[in-house]
Amino acid sequence: MTTEDHVISGRDVSRETMARLVRYEELLRKWNPAINLVARSTIKSIWERHFRDSIQVFDLAPESATSWADLGSGGGFPGMVAAILAAEERPHQHVTLVESDQRKAAFLATVARETGVSATVISKRIEDVEPLGVDILSARALAPLTQLLEYAHRHLASGGVALFPKGAAWREEVQVALESWRFSYENKASVTDPAATVLTIGGISRV
Repeated sequence: MTTEDHVISGRDVSRETMARLVRYEELLRKWNPAINLVARSTIKSIWERHFRDSIQVFDLAPESATSWADLGSGGGFPGMVAAILAAEERPHQHVTLVESDQRKAAFLATVARETGVSATVISKRIEDVEPLGVDILSARALAPLTQLLEYAHRHLASGGVALFPKGAAWREEVQVALESWRFSYENKASVTDPAATVLTIGGISRV
């Protein structure tokens, strides 16, 4: 992938956004051997497995939203990708990345600095973060849906939505979560894995 390519699996991005994503890829490859940001088996498919997978989450987010928090960001998916896309496509949208691992948080801060993207990195355990009151909440491969809804209930503003990529067992997770929570949801088949989905969840309250 080079800055001359402006399409990622059918999704157009600007030259500037592509340049930022390329720099992100370079930093990811450089840091990954030391701190295991993503599984080594997925390094060869960074653009599809991680970037495109994150872009689809960004595209499902309300364009009018002004605040976004990504929990357990790790290597920055989907949060850092969202911040990079938002820099040009939705400059009113600010992304906060929550990552308790100090080394991964340092990586995220480095990506933000070197790509010229405005993003806030909070290096704390999710449970220790004060309620963020954001419009959008995301988390990828972090926890079962029941636990994610606990986080969403704490950190979403009234009327906010949660965006959670989930694997093939997402239906079972929804059924288990409905035992403890009330919520509305829509599912959108993943563009990177036909068995997976991205859940858009709102109206979260305890049973």
